[in-house]
Amino acid sequence: MDLLRALSVFTHVIDDGSFAAAARALDLAPAVVTRLVAELEAHLGARLINRTTRRLSLTDIGEAYLERARRILIEVDEAHALAISATTEPRGNLRVLTPPGIAVHQLAKHLPKFRQRYPQVTLELHSPGAVPTMDESFDLTILQSREDLEGDFVARRLARTEVIMCASPEYLDRRGRPLHPDDLQDHDGLLPPAMDMQRGLVLQRGGLAGDGVAAETVTLAPSKPALSTGHLDTNYAAALSGLGVAGLPSFLIEDALHEHALERVLPEWRLYSLTIWAAIPSRKYLPARTRVFLDFLLEIFGGEDRDPWLAAAGCETRN
Repeated sequence: MDLLRALSVFTHVIDDGSFAAAARALDLAPAVVTRLVAELEAHLGARLINRTTRRLSLTDIGEAYLERARRILIEVDEAHALAISATTEPRGNLRVLTPPGIAVHQLAKHLPKFRQRYPQVTLELHSPGAVPTMDESFDLTILQSREDLEGDFVARRLARTEVIMCASPEYLDRRGRPLHPDDLQDHDGLLPPAMDMQRGLVLQRGGLAGDGVAAETVTLAPSKPALSTGHLDTNYAAALSGLGVAGLPSFLIEDALHEHALERVLPEWRLYSLTIWAAIPSRKYLPARTRVFLDFLLEIFGGEDRDPWLAAAGCETRN
């Protein structure tokens, strides 16, 4: 038995005054209405309606049951309306998992615009560290990958970011500007921890996969850096202060490149490239708040397989 349907029919019979009137209001056969009320009574083991040839009246248990039945149907209608509004009107709490660098250097400065457009959406950002894959406990996951993503989820490309060499103009004026990767051996480096540098520093010149341009790589032997840390913002701050040459992703140094606080070193060479993705568990029943935030990310990042930050700064990799 469909209990909710039976509750609805029962309340209509009382509100409309007869089984026949309820059948007309619900566009059902009178026999169906009679059967559903009888099944409800059998399910409960109690008579709800006293039937005579002239009128219907509620039993004592019927009156108490009707009150609660109305309350249940109202709550069901409200829950239905809430679910519908969640997929049509952007509102509610949106949980986003993102790497810290993207949260600090990209999302934070664009959020006022998003807030202005969608004031009913509350953004809950989580940035515990590296994000290797989509996390289903979040509405949306932002992640970075050198390869195409694999998994049972939906991912949209936001942009490509290149990890490039950079330094402050003051440092380069003092120590000289490298013309070839080999020249980096004479410079102070701001590099990942030694355990990540066992093969040395690998730089690539030329196109990426699919560009149709042959790539050339140079591997520099490991050297003792001026600073060794896996914390990107520490390397960034040290580079701004003139400590040495750092390898940093373009999305992180965007503002510094525009303000000429950092200068790209060896513009024909990159360390590697990463694709930035936005991943969601499924396209089905996507809440409006998730949909508009995904559209917003595509708007601010561009959604193309290119580096928008180097292009905006006028220092794209020369092939």
